[in-house]
Amino acid sequence: VQLVESGGGLAQPGGSLRLSCAASGFSFSDYAMTWARQAPGKGLEWVAQMLPSGTTYYPDSVKGRFTISRDNANNKIFLQMNSLQPEDTAVYYCNVDADWGLGTQVTVSS
Repeated sequence: VQLVESGGGLAQPGGSLRLSCAASGFSFSDYAMTWARQAPGKGLEWVAQMLPSGTTYYPDSVKGRFTISRDNANNKIFLQMNSLQPEDTAVYYCNVDADWGLGTQVTVSS
């Protein structure tokens, strides 16, 4: 299994970023995919999940601001992040089962 995140960077408060995760090594369309993040000095927090059926889940902290989507034809998942706030600053990881990518840094600052 290989998961490679991209799309992180610096955003201003209120801005947007779109993260991507390219997946390989497993039957992508059969698995739930998750985005999680780890802020400096804090534990891991899941921020979005999409089931194979397309059903999505979000914690209250990001609901209405973040949207997960997937492209089964190209084995990719995405995380559209809008209305970003400084507390969204973290390393964002792509996850399937027990496998994780290396993460992509998102920094929200003016």
